Amino acid sequence: MPTRIAGVRSVDVLIVVVGAVLYSIAWPTLPVTHQVSGPLMPIVGALAAFPFVLIRVNPALGWAVSALSALVIPVAFDRTPGYDYPWQVVHILVLLALLFAVALRSPPSVLLLAWLASMLVFFAYMPGSDGVGWSVGLTAVVVFGLLIRWLVLSRRQLAQQEEVSELERTRRTVLEEKAKIARDLHDVVAHHMSMVVVQAQSAPYRLDDVSEAAALEFASIGATAREALNEIRGMLGVLRSDGQPWQDAPAPNALDLERTLHASRKAGMDVRWNITGPIESISDTTGLALYRILQESLSNAARHAPEAAVTVDITVGPSTVVMTVVNAPSPKIGGPTAGSDTGGHGIAGMRDRARAAHGWLHASALPDGGFEVAVHVPNGMPTSTAWTVADELA
Repeated sequence: MPTRIAGVRSVDVLIVVVGAVLYSIAWPTLPVTHQVSGPLMPIVGALAAFPFVLIRVNPALGWAVSALSALVIPVAFDRTPGYDYPWQVVHILVLLALLFAVALRSPPSVLLLAWLASMLVFFAYMPGSDGVGWSVGLTAVVVFGLLIRWLVLSRRQLAQQEEVSELERTRRTVLEEKAKIARDLHDVVAHHMSMVVVQAQSAPYRLDDVSEAAALEFASIGATAREALNEIRGMLGVLRSDGQPWQDAPAPNALDLERTLHASRKAGMDVRWNITGPIESISDTTGLALYRILQESLSNAARHAPEAAVTVDITVGPSTVVMTVVNAPSPKIGGPTAGSDTGGHGIAGMRDRARAAHGWLHASALPDGGFEVAVHVPNGMPTSTAWTVADELA
């Protein structure tokens, strides 16, 4: 990793130093290779050496300057007797280095142009048959540069793939941890709910002087707990089979809405409802969303507005299903309580359910102190979008 010296990369400093060294060689040795007047010697030496400074910033531009000067210098200046090459050795080295850098970094079209032009220049100016050998050497430089370029790109792609794989492993670890938590939740909740069912059903036989009303209440508690236990098993029970593929868990649908309403009335709530339209035509996704929203709304009413009357209206249209749940003020508490913000996630969860079914939900307090939940969801959603166990755990 190149370090920085006063805000400049060390490799840039090295390139400038190498360019200065090449220039310090090209200028003094120019009289040995070419017949150049004194005032022009620094310029010709600079044309031979200084394009190297562009090898990192813009190698194509550096090569263009070096190649153009290679065309001009043999025509403008005669060589000294005994020197056969058209350019200084420094100029040849810089041109080869820039061609190599073009092969490493420039687009294929620029590389092709630089390679062909370099071969033509060497064919035209190299003495005798040396042009053929230099053309082979230029081709080898280009091929070597391309090999290094492909190697670097391959390593970079491999590093990116490893990074993606690491992210996938992390994501899989998180999912496995969520599944473990879900299994633990299933074990704990199922155990305690089972105990509630057993205690509620056995209470009339274990306790003396249990009245008929109390026995009915215990039976209602047992039935409600058993229903909750069945739903938990339906959502989380599949997680107990480690290594098995995920499957869609049995999910409630619109046909379970009335069953929930009857169960709430049986549990002692003052619930009235009116259903308009063919409820059996509601799709599975929409039915599940309505079921969960109704379940949460009734729970909120029972929790925050005890003994308040609850009215549920469900209208099934050809493309839209509208459900409203309205509870009156609690005769015990009074005031807008059923939808009060208690720091929980009930209303937010209902909104998420509605959005998941491509609908919307509005919840607000009423002027008389009651609370209203209104949900509009489309009917006829494709069954392929039905909620799965993963959706239940999200």
